[in-house]
Amino acid sequence: MAAHIGRRLRKQAATTAVAAAAVAALSASQAPGVTVGDQGGQSTGDAASAPDTAADDSATGNSPYYTDLPPLNSPSPSPSAGAGDRHAAEAGIPATVLDAYKKAEAALREKKPGCNLPWQLLAAIGKVESGQARGGRVTADGTTVTPILGPQLDGNGFALIRDTDDGAYDGNRMYDQAVGPMQFIPSTWEWAGRDGNGDGREDPNNIYDAALAAGHYLCRFGWDLSDQGDLRKAILSYNNSTDYLNTVLSWLEYYRKGTHEIPDGTGSLPADRSDDTARPGASPSTPRTTPPTGPGDTRPGKPSGSRPAPGPAAPGNGGGSDSPNTPPATPPPTTPPTPTDTVHHLEDAGTGALTAMAGHTFAERISTRAETETGKAVAKVRIRFTIVGDTDATFAGGESVATVTTDASGVAVAPALRAGERTGAFAVQAAVAGRSVKGVPYRATVTERAADALVRTGPEELTSVAGGEFAEPVEVRATYRGAAAGKVAVTATLVTSADDPAENDRGPYFKDADGRTVRTLTGLRTDADGLLTLPKLYADDTAGTFLLRLTTAGGATLTVELTVEPAATPSPDPEPSADPSTGPSTEPSTEPSRTPGA
Repeated sequence: MAAHIGRRLRKQAATTAVAAAAVAALSASQAPGVTVGDQGGQSTGDAASAPDTAADDSATGNSPYYTDLPPLNSPSPSPSAGAGDRHAAEAGIPATVLDAYKKAEAALREKKPGCNLPWQLLAAIGKVESGQARGGRVTADGTTVTPILGPQLDGNGFALIRDTDDGAYDGNRMYDQAVGPMQFIPSTWEWAGRDGNGDGREDPNNIYDAALAAGHYLCRFGWDLSDQGDLRKAILSYNNSTDYLNTVLSWLEYYRKGTHEIPDGTGSLPADRSDDTARPGASPSTPRTTPPTGPGDTRPGKPSGSRPAPGPAAPGNGGGSDSPNTPPATPPPTTPPTPTDTVHHLEDAGTGALTAMAGHTFAERISTRAETETGKAVAKVRIRFTIVGDTDATFAGGESVATVTTDASGVAVAPALRAGERTGAFAVQAAVAGRSVKGVPYRATVTERAADALVRTGPEELTSVAGGEFAEPVEVRATYRGAAAGKVAVTATLVTSADDPAENDRGPYFKDADGRTVRTLTGLRTDADGLLTLPKLYADDTAGTFLLRLTTAGGATLTVELTVEPAATPSPDPEPSADPSTGPSTEPSTEPSRTPGA
């Protein structure tokens, strides 16, 4: 026993030293305003551990994760390393798992390029959460051979999260458990789940789906993971523990130095978990049973081979295992009621009108108050805001669901809504995460993009000769409240007069795709800078001054004057001249004819 305790103490000392070194390396370019503690943890004033829309209140319950640190040798195995070399297996990443991380990075580079997600971060989290899907025990499509489940969150040494999915993901209808190689809890997977392998399903037990979901989760709130402050915030939102942060950063630095691919199923399993000495009744000498790694794991209590259909809150309770998910026969009798248990209903907390122009952020943010039956405020309750309806509006970060914890006054303020391009009404539903109580629906409206001013940007005079074409196109700039109005619809009509907006039937005109004369153009839109260049204008045979009127949604109007000059009149041919000096004479000659040679 003494030897076991000595090994554990040495392990903990090594963990602290290596993690501190890794964090020190990362902190060299730390963003302004972020301080690093002695062990690499953020200071109390750092917003990373509790951003204003904290990711589901972290909702990991600070649950267990694997604490093994990277080996001291190079990430790349030596040429002499054999297939069974332990260090080569520990440093390598199973082929399918590595492929999933890289595909997720590529997808996020396209969808959220400003996030700068490195696949090595997904690999570091995957290592800490599940030992790279239990050493790469996955099928050809990336699904784990057996489900990976964390401990049930029953408040007994972990967070208390009662069942939110009726057991659909974790097979547990009493309490939630983290699921899959990236260890998402069911209420998070409900909104964060993604289809990473294109099979039409969102399965937390599939490494392609889970890696893509983790990437989107880490990239929400507009975080830029190339910024060390945002990187730390993202990792802490996954599991709100400084030790977890340090462990992930250690593996991130290790994988950034290089890694290698190993066959699926040959990766080594982690040996130490963060709760080895923290579990009730456990002691440093209490051994932890390591789940079997073979594909024939058919222990009782495991879910069937079929995967649940997709079902907010933070991922992972880390260190998930293949332990049976059968809940205890009776729940702990001494579990005290949680704040969530006391919520009777939700009330609107003074939210104003929710209206925004397409492509713009809603000025008003949704506020919801959690109350008891007698109207008393309830703090520390997770409120889930879900966008519903035919809309492409999202919360900041690009998600359709956000979970926010109520403050001391019982109020949760949702992240800012951002309108998409689809106009019309939609709804946002506020509900208590994990409870079926009376919620609050909010109606929101997206209006058409508009401009309140139009100005010419081209030459002042626009002229053409009758029957010709205008040398310069009409160029305009649209603005709204002084800022460029991009993607605004514009209609251009050649009108009869300043007082008569009817379409003119003579004078300048445009041509359609078939070369036919048109004097009204619709479907025009300004570019991102609010600029618009109209198609070429032509003139018929009518000379004079004509008017082109441009109008936009929002009331902006501009009238442009067009001048058509008469065509030049050709000069008549001159009359024949009678002056002998200007041409041959028609009079008969009086001079005698001369004979040639006379």
